[in-house]
Amino acid sequence: MVEFISQTMLYIVCFACSLYSLMGIDFEKIIKKNKTFQAQCLIVLLSLGLGYLVANFIMDLMYNNIFF
Repeated sequence: MVEFISQTMLYIVCFACSLYSLMGIDFEKIIKKNKTFQAQCLIVLLSLGLGYLVANFIMDLMYNNIFF
């Protein structure tokens, strides 16, 4: 149960960090005008994917260092 809670918290923290970091990129140069909803969806999906990958990387590092 503790492992599930710690993994969930790690996913949330990594998602928040990736969302915060993606907000620093100027997507207005890439996205067409008047397509703000699509741009927001893109940012959320990119931050979900990046947060998932970073969280899995951190968990793999933790588990490999503990067991080896």
